[in-house]
Amino acid sequence: MATPTVGNQAPDLSLPGLVLADGERQDGEYTLSTERGHPVVLAFYPGDNTPVCTRQMCSYSAGLEIFADLGVLVWGISPQDLDSHEGFARRHSLGFPLLADTARTAVKAYGIAVPGLGLRRSVFLVDADGVLRWKQVGLLGVTYSDVDTIAAQVKKLKL
Repeated sequence: MATPTVGNQAPDLSLPGLVLADGERQDGEYTLSTERGHPVVLAFYPGDNTPVCTRQMCSYSAGLEIFADLGVLVWGISPQDLDSHEGFARRHSLGFPLLADTARTAVKAYGIAVPGLGLRRSVFLVDADGVLRWKQVGLLGVTYSDVDTIAAQVKKLKL
């Protein structure tokens, strides 16, 4: 399945997730279509506590103030369950929601599944109207879009 086309509606997703707020785990259901009115960054990553994923998610957490100033939400999405996500978030003080795509429904909807390997590290920027405005899909999964690159794409939405 191909990745969604920039300029088209982004596939909706609804996944369980958690965020740590003042050290307390807060579970919830995260549905993309209910976030209309502001952009959302969907950061798909292969696994909790792996070297590249840890660097990527920690960089996004360190850049949360930049994202907040731009009015954009960041969601990390991977196939691990909520307990794995909680340990990952606690270990690295991650301050944004981590969603559990254990059935890989979102991975499949976004066309980034890799049989036998999991998924391609990918970032999708969905605008306030639910339209996909930018994407970066990794080929090898060892690199990722940094905060400045994503922020520059969000700023283009406001032009």
